[in-house]
Amino acid sequence: MAVFAYEGRTPSGKVLRGTMEAATREAVINRLRAQRIQPVLRRIRERGKGLDRELTLPSIGRSVSARDVVVFTRQLTTMIEAGMPLVQILDVLGTQSDNKVFAKQVLGVKESVEAGATLSAALGEHPRTFDELYVNMVQAGEVGGILDTILARLATYMEKMVSLKRKIKGAMIYPATIVSVAVIVTMILLVFVIPVFAELFTSFGQALPWPTQVVINLSNFTIAWLHLIIAAAVMVAIGIRQAYRTSRGRLVIDRFLLRVPVIGELLRKASIARFSRTLGTLVSAGVPILDSLSITSRTAGNRVVELAGFAVRESITQGRTMAEPLVESGVFPPMVCQMISAGEMTGALDQMLSKIADFYEDEVDTAVANLTALMEPLVIVVLGTVIGGLVVAMYLPIFQLGSLLSS
Repeated sequence: MAVFAYEGRTPSGKVLRGTMEAATREAVINRLRAQRIQPVLRRIRERGKGLDRELTLPSIGRSVSARDVVVFTRQLTTMIEAGMPLVQILDVLGTQSDNKVFAKQVLGVKESVEAGATLSAALGEHPRTFDELYVNMVQAGEVGGILDTILARLATYMEKMVSLKRKIKGAMIYPATIVSVAVIVTMILLVFVIPVFAELFTSFGQALPWPTQVVINLSNFTIAWLHLIIAAAVMVAIGIRQAYRTSRGRLVIDRFLLRVPVIGELLRKASIARFSRTLGTLVSAGVPILDSLSITSRTAGNRVVELAGFAVRESITQGRTMAEPLVESGVFPPMVCQMISAGEMTGALDQMLSKIADFYEDEVDTAVANLTALMEPLVIVVLGTVIGGLVVAMYLPIFQLGSLLSS
């Protein structure tokens, strides 16, 4: 018998790896499934033939975007509703995809389905493209026999999340760009322009006005310590990034961002909209409430909201309501908590969550418009004060010299 290396997942989600003697690869797959282990088909390879482990090389093509997955989901829904066989659908979608990376993944899903795996299990083999929420909703659709309906809801959900994320990014890019330009222009003036004026003023032999002297001193300091300033900025950026990868650091940073004026309110509304939309979509798809809360919490995108979601899950397991821990989190307004409580009591939680998501997505639109309107005069004031102040400080000695010559 040949020896096969395998990888599989237990019902609890634990990954198992090992070797097994069997006559064929299919025999290994059947034996694993008999042991209630879901095999990862692309990881089952015969020892001594080819490579036991798949090599992962950096992809030359573009990565898989959310838009690629949305289009795939819409097309998959339409073809399933038309009655086409699933394997044929996956073959068509994988062949016609312009994104080579995504095409390879879809064809891999097709091969797994051909080998006997469910669609949700096959999609779960590509967690970077099809996340836990996607896989669980597909699984709920398969179990309930309403896969086309669930996929349509999933595509609508993803489109709304892509739109929401685009709005948030757009709101953040504008002020970040302006601040970056202001910093770059100021550094250029301090390092290259101010020293030229300083040499000119030295030849005057006159005492310089204090604003001019302050700017020259700042220029000298910047030139002398430029390498350390750049290094410090890089170290701070790396430090924040590393801190955000830790649970405690992410909690501190996310909590701080929610308290930032204007921007914090925008992020809060976006987080509530995302949480409500995700949970409502999962509940309406028939995913159990505890599983829905776990998935929603892990995909919240904000550590404060994530902890609130897990607190809600814990509250339900203890027989309490959802509203109490949401109030204690300090993120969700009383109106949202009352609407969720009403949804629990009336049995229309998914509909109530959908209404909350619609309301706060509209609020995000308004907040983005207000932020843009606020930033425009603020940018003018900041740039005028910083750059204009530097220019005026440099021309003060020239004005002073002109007044002396005219007298």
